[in-house]
Amino acid sequence: MKRLFSAAALLFGLVLGARAMEVASPNGEIKVDFRLDKSAPAYSVTFKGKTVIGLSHLGYELIKGEPLLEGFSLVGEETATFDETWTPVWGETSKIRNNYNELLVKLVQKATDRYLNIRFRVYNEGVGLRYEFPQKGQLNYFTVKEECTEMAMTGDHTAWWIPGDYDTQEYEYTKSRLSEIRTLHEKAVSENLAQTVFSPTGVQTSLMLKTDDGIYLNLHEAALVDYPAMHLNLDDKRLVFRSWLTPDATGAKGYLQTPFKSPWRTILITDDARKVLASHLILNLNEPCAYKDVSWIHPVKYIGVWWEMISGKGEWAYTHEFPSVRLGETDYTKALPSGKHSANNANVRRYIDFAAEHGFDQVLVEGWNIGWEDWAGNLKENVFDFLTPYPDFDLKALNDYAHAKGVRLMMHHETSSSVMNYEKYMDRAYRLMNDYGYNAVKSGYVGFIIPRGEHHYSQLEVNHYLHAVKRAADFHIMVNAHEAVRPTGLCRTYPNLIGNESARGTEYQAFGGSQPGHTAILPFTRLQGGPMDYTPGIFEMDCANGSHVNSTLCGQLALYVTMYSPLQMAADFPENYLKHKDAFQFIKDVALDWDQSVYLEAEPMEFITVARKAKGTDKWFVGSVAGKRARKSTLSLSFLDQRRKYEATIYRDGADADYRTNPKSYRIERRTVTSKTRLTLDVAAGGGYAISILPK
Repeated sequence: MKRLFSAAALLFGLVLGARAMEVASPNGEIKVDFRLDKSAPAYSVTFKGKTVIGLSHLGYELIKGEPLLEGFSLVGEETATFDETWTPVWGETSKIRNNYNELLVKLVQKATDRYLNIRFRVYNEGVGLRYEFPQKGQLNYFTVKEECTEMAMTGDHTAWWIPGDYDTQEYEYTKSRLSEIRTLHEKAVSENLAQTVFSPTGVQTSLMLKTDDGIYLNLHEAALVDYPAMHLNLDDKRLVFRSWLTPDATGAKGYLQTPFKSPWRTILITDDARKVLASHLILNLNEPCAYKDVSWIHPVKYIGVWWEMISGKGEWAYTHEFPSVRLGETDYTKALPSGKHSANNANVRRYIDFAAEHGFDQVLVEGWNIGWEDWAGNLKENVFDFLTPYPDFDLKALNDYAHAKGVRLMMHHETSSSVMNYEKYMDRAYRLMNDYGYNAVKSGYVGFIIPRGEHHYSQLEVNHYLHAVKRAADFHIMVNAHEAVRPTGLCRTYPNLIGNESARGTEYQAFGGSQPGHTAILPFTRLQGGPMDYTPGIFEMDCANGSHVNSTLCGQLALYVTMYSPLQMAADFPENYLKHKDAFQFIKDVALDWDQSVYLEAEPMEFITVARKAKGTDKWFVGSVAGKRARKSTLSLSFLDQRRKYEATIYRDGADADYRTNPKSYRIERRTVTSKTRLTLDVAAGGGYAISILPK
């Protein structure tokens, strides 16, 4: 059901005055005050009567012309309320309510005859604001020097942050006071193949904050289209965040043409951490699904030829003979194989057999195509063709073998960040996928961007990532993009974007490890904009390269529930799962798509416990992860149907489990439960538990 009323029908608290107006959330708890502060657009936000965003200014600096910062007068305003319930193609819940009150402020800078509108949408869970440039007056084509959106903090809040960077989000999180960011920033920057840090107080969104009086704030953006990604730069004297856009190779931060609408700037506000995780604010601020037919889009549970290269057991490259490769000229048929190439016929068949036996949908194969001997770090334009397999990878035979067993292969397109090259081959690569029955692709953007000088999060690259998704839809292909810009809810509009990386994933456990608590902060931050292909499910914690996975085995099982994604990988080797068939059963059983999700316990970087009901069934799955400290988790099963009895299978850390010294200690318990059951479970540091609850 959808309702839309204009100002004539409903004013919902609009205060009409010379320079001030107010709009409140449907429940009245959140209020936005807009005013012209000496002719400068400004706003503030209160939650339950407390100011959570102090007076904050809005506007733009332009490369040419007067800034759009002051000299404005009000020429009109519009108000509305909106209420609908929509059905996602896939998601944490089968129905999502989109209910907000809205204020549109119309401004003119009379001295320059330029018009600027600012739209606020206020939900029970937070605020979205965006800039809208009408095709009116003297502003038509213009280049942005900087967007000047402020978010003024009301105290020295606790923040969970990663360094602001134009090229990567693959950092561990730091918890600190806002005033401590400057002194901790340099230490928080770890090495990456492509990184561009811009400020000692710059941080990335989604930024999680907590006030001393227990209010949680989350700052992000929604519907990032044809615009650079936004970071936040902190004025640590005034404790004011200001937007900081990603520049292009020339330093410009956006080429705009009227009429134009910016992405939404979002402020999630609540006094219950669980509501942060349950929020649909970002999705609701995106446009409805752009596709009429979505029958080809579906969740995917997969395994893959991947972890053995990541962990040092195998290699992507076919040979060690070619330090330099030229597509179309280098003759691989005459090369001596290294014997370490993982994407070979026999090994891929082994994975296909395992997938077929254990009910997995697809098998990802990385390193199948020529060029991996010479791909990273050389800023090479013609790096891959996405078409030509290595001599030991029989494209047709392997696809026939997979299809005969009811399994698909998942395509891999590592671009090495040569975006120009990928766009040159894209249609042919997608057509090849159609020819062989692939319906999902994992793309990658490792290294610095080509065109040289561009950044991963610039306007040009943001446009490329969306172009790849939209073009893939023309071929009925689902996309899982790694190293691309962090999601901003576009999966609502383009649901074939079934996964992204855009954060520090499981692979870093093989690169020295990630600290316990990392998976207990990502749902508060990175996952606010959309699901992550985190690639969980590691059972053998000691890697071939000497690295150690900082998790217990049950902590890995829990991730299939706590880290929501319609795309879930069982990332370890088949043989490691066969050593623990009883624990592996949970990965086989756990659903991918949900009717309902109930967040039971939550605190950023400390713990998350969530229960989810599998779509179209009465099967429930529970997951819980812990950070650096062991804890006792107490949960009520009141979410269950009161009329039924269920059998719960509980996968929990053993009494002697330790993520460093004894990560594979676990025990499995079975018991009858009802909606009146309460469970108390001990969770090891870096550990967790998983529960399947099936009706009897």
